[in-house]
Amino acid sequence: MMRRVGVVALALLLLLTTADDLVAQDTTLAQGGIYQRPFIAASNRTAIGGYVEANTSWSRTEGISEGPSSELRRFNIFLYSAMGRRLRFTSELEFEHGTEEIKIETALVDFVVSPSLVFRAGVLLPPIGAFNVNHDGPRYEFVERPLVSTEIIPATLSEAGAGIHGRLAPGGRGGGQGGGLTLSYDAYFTNGLDDRVVLNETGRTSLTHGKGESLFAEDQNGSPAFSGRFAARARGLGEFGLSHYRGIYNVWKLEGEEVDDARWLSLTAFDVQTDMGPVALRGEVALATIDVPLDLGEVHGDRQWGFYLDAVMPVWHPRIRALTDPVVNMALRVERVDFNVGEFSSTGARRFDEVSAVSLGASLRPVPETVFRLNYRLEWHRDLVGNPTERTAGIQVGVATYF
Repeated sequence: MMRRVGVVALALLLLLTTADDLVAQDTTLAQGGIYQRPFIAASNRTAIGGYVEANTSWSRTEGISEGPSSELRRFNIFLYSAMGRRLRFTSELEFEHGTEEIKIETALVDFVVSPSLVFRAGVLLPPIGAFNVNHDGPRYEFVERPLVSTEIIPATLSEAGAGIHGRLAPGGRGGGQGGGLTLSYDAYFTNGLDDRVVLNETGRTSLTHGKGESLFAEDQNGSPAFSGRFAARARGLGEFGLSHYRGIYNVWKLEGEEVDDARWLSLTAFDVQTDMGPVALRGEVALATIDVPLDLGEVHGDRQWGFYLDAVMPVWHPRIRALTDPVVNMALRVERVDFNVGEFSSTGARRFDEVSAVSLGASLRPVPETVFRLNYRLEWHRDLVGNPTERTAGIQVGVATYF
């Protein structure tokens, strides 16, 4: 009886959802990052687009420099197609550092029951914080990606899996950009990270090294990871999100026999995007907990954390012929990551292994989809036992644009 009621309820939901509801995207939500791209707006069915990032950097570490260096950091190609009212496909192919790394970043299908219930499957971006799902270079005023979002949260993290997402507007049907309050949720099961989290060449616990191309094909331990994010966006307040990721990262069974303890890792993140007067604020904080084998000792941290906060303020709207509303922004970023939280059990002394950084930026946006960036960055490193800080200072000039 309950099964029959559920089928009828789903059928009614499908019938009551209008075509406009299905197509509409709330471009204010971090959740919709993969659909917040200029090339999609003009698409009737299939569209191709992408973005490119290039930069020149010059830095010194304790007075030593190797001189300036230029690179094509990223060249990403998007492909999008709407196969009828309820099905859409999107993918992203990334060429990083020239052709040093070529990978599929996303390749997924969404089946839209309604804006509040969308089934998703394929190679997707687990919603750990906002940056992993909303990371395109042209959206940021800085050349470097945040340390917490790439070293604690292993962005950009892509995994094969499936799940659901949606948005809700309490007191208003279907949600939308004009509503007072919009809620969004994501929940996915994916292959998860592998044992290179601890078995890697860095000599420390590194979630970034636990991701790999093989994870698109199979789950190495047959234990899917779970990721989920819940966010609220209120008009005049901005968006606030809370997310969690948890999974087993090691091979603990072979041919049905237990060969090791199941070792878990978890990530919890809080992200914010809001305005304080003319200043736009965006940031996230993350905490990672990892079950590390005892024989690896205290060099491999079982807790890691970090944060970043960007502040961006427009300071000038120059008049440039043939451009509608160019803007010059000033930006500040503060960030910190700690790869080994805690104390040495033998001495009680604090463990360090941490990086702090401050970046200042000036940018020109001739159009919203293109940014020319000038950054000055100071970075401080401390090793595991807290030896004197190693300082790096550098200037970066770059451009990022959608096409």
